[in-house]
Amino acid sequence: MLKMTRVSILITTLLSISVQAKSVDFDSAWKNVLNNHNGIAAERMNVQRQESLASGTSDLNLPSITLSANYTYLDDDVTVSAEQVWNSTNASIPFLLPNLTSTLSERDIFTSSIRAIWPIFTGGRISAAESAAEGKTAEARSQLLMKQQASYEDLAKYYFSTVLAKEVVNTYSEVEQGLAKHRDNAIKLQQQGQIAKVERLQADASYDKAKVDLRKAQQDYDIANAALVSMLQTTETVTPETQLFINKSLPQLNAFVDSTLDTYPGLALLDAKELQAESLVKAEKGRYYPDVYLYGNYNLYEGDSLSAEITPDWLVGVGVNVPLLDNKGRSDKVVAAHSAIQQVKYLKNQAKQDLALLVEKTYREALQAIDEYNGLASSLELAKENVQLREKAFKQGLSTSLDVVDAELYLASIKTQRSLASFNYVISLVKLLALSNQTDTFVQYQLQARQG
Repeated sequence: MLKMTRVSILITTLLSISVQAKSVDFDSAWKNVLNNHNGIAAERMNVQRQESLASGTSDLNLPSITLSANYTYLDDDVTVSAEQVWNSTNASIPFLLPNLTSTLSERDIFTSSIRAIWPIFTGGRISAAESAAEGKTAEARSQLLMKQQASYEDLAKYYFSTVLAKEVVNTYSEVEQGLAKHRDNAIKLQQQGQIAKVERLQADASYDKAKVDLRKAQQDYDIANAALVSMLQTTETVTPETQLFINKSLPQLNAFVDSTLDTYPGLALLDAKELQAESLVKAEKGRYYPDVYLYGNYNLYEGDSLSAEITPDWLVGVGVNVPLLDNKGRSDKVVAAHSAIQQVKYLKNQAKQDLALLVEKTYREALQAIDEYNGLASSLELAKENVQLREKAFKQGLSTSLDVVDAELYLASIKTQRSLASFNYVISLVKLLALSNQTDTFVQYQLQARQG
């Protein structure tokens, strides 16, 4: 009776924990992950960063305007004499030339001005920079989608592992209860002299082993639940509300393959890489073209010297830079950029093959899980019937305690196998939906399973 009381306390504790725990369905859990997962948040920040950088490349088409101020100290004042002025005219020097001098600039010079440079033609390098920035932004968005897809699959593993662990706990709880009843029957039969003591000891040992198995199953559940709680970033105990299920069938394989090849973010990421490589080709080819630009300068302050008075306040002009000899290996960089484009194309083709194979493999694993689950239905009925028959036979002295225990354990193994088959199906289904960008249809599969 003491043993029965302890088991009853354990079961009552488990039930109370379940009541107090927070029930969360899979859809709500996924929304929680989308909003709170640090990895997804980090990828969002990366998208924002790349969008800001891409927005900044458009400024390359605008003029750059700078305000500058300079202080210069000369070794002496800048002066000019009348003789120097007269000599510059190439005329004959008068016999009596006045010994006059004029200070053009003092040795302390302070100037300030506004300067502007506006690129008109850069050989396509600005547009290449804009395309490259767009490619990096697209790459960041694809990385965000891939992170969300991976997190969706991770959540499914944690969530439904907890559901599976709970089903195993329930199964072993039934085994424990069944063997407790069997042990009680064995005690009565021994007292009535209908079975030997060894049969009762076998019942005791099997019951004790069932209690150990139940505690181990509970520990496995606690471990799985802790992983789910960590994934959801909460401090509350979580009880999954969505149960494991099996569908009768799945849509055609081609529907998943086609959708995957059309929407998989990893392929979009390679498209972004290809855009960046093409932009690099344009940028490197642009180095062969001249730069054409407008420029201007307006003097704000020049001092009170004579040179300042005679210097114009502003100037504008057109400039051209023609690359004649480049020491940065621009031709090799063009070749390298073309190689990068070809590399991405090969990677994309290989990725499509790998994705098609992965989808087919996952699809067939899902079908295999359906077959296994359905195939075990007859075994489950047989195992249930066998438990009842063995227990009746034991009471009549026609069966041993070991036969009853074997029947109980066989029933538990069939239930566990079916639970595992439904778990494998749900995980394969989640992966299929994630690969093909159809995660929003998961609820429909749940409803079909209930209606079926």
